[in-house]
Amino acid sequence: MTHVETRHAIHPDHARAMDTATLRRHFLVEGLFAAGEIRLTYTHYDRFVVGGAVPEGAALVLDQIAETRTPSFLDRREMGIVNIGAPGRVEAAGQGWDMGTGDVLYLGMGAGAVTFSGQGRFYITSAPAHRALPHRLVTVEEAKKVEMGAVETSNKRTIKQFIHPLVMESCQLVLGYTTLEDGSVWNTIPSHVHDRRMEAYLYHGMAPEARVLHLMGEPQETRHLFVANEQAVLSPPWSIHSGAGIGGYTFIWAMAGDNVDYTDMDFIQPGDLR
Repeated sequence: MTHVETRHAIHPDHARAMDTATLRRHFLVEGLFAAGEIRLTYTHYDRFVVGGAVPEGAALVLDQIAETRTPSFLDRREMGIVNIGAPGRVEAAGQGWDMGTGDVLYLGMGAGAVTFSGQGRFYITSAPAHRALPHRLVTVEEAKKVEMGAVETSNKRTIKQFIHPLVMESCQLVLGYTTLEDGSVWNTIPSHVHDRRMEAYLYHGMAPEARVLHLMGEPQETRHLFVANEQAVLSPPWSIHSGAGIGGYTFIWAMAGDNVDYTDMDFIQPGDLR
């Protein structure tokens, strides 16, 4: 019912020499969502975890996994859950939350076993925590919305911030998602890095035949991944993360590291990329 894969951290010098298959093996996360299963990828980038839970009307329980060596997964962790599917329900710490499409649930450290049910497709993110904070459901309506970009630069988009200092408190997890408007294809322009935090992207809401060209790597040694619907990309602190897609798409961004300052970015203008 629960499957866990481990990804080790990669030095930028190593990444420069990788061929396409090796880049995909280390940085692309495929097959996160499987009916009746919880699938997790445990990374050595700030011990960040991404995963998917698809209960399909039954109940799936996330509790103990060998990789953390704790009695329960959330004993020393916090979690952010995004429902990218139909309505579903999450239960933990003697409480329950009904989640609509696009809603985000924050579970603080010590929440215990987490039960997923209903018809939701739950995207899971988790990072180590140093103190217990209140659990909170943040609905789409409660998110802070920021409009960015322009039609002229093909990157007009809406950013919705959920687990974010302007909305709620967390230990180190920061999470939200960005949706491109019709006719816009570019996300995260200009590109940036933030050496204080790692980041993970989950692309979804795409047609089966569509792809996003995700740019990664050092600013002067860029690489790329072609990413399909419901696939995730791990972005080390030294890597840029930008992309352009075929048709509409949404990407969920989640970060962990030394601070929760969403604006702490080192920008790289297009003319400086190689």
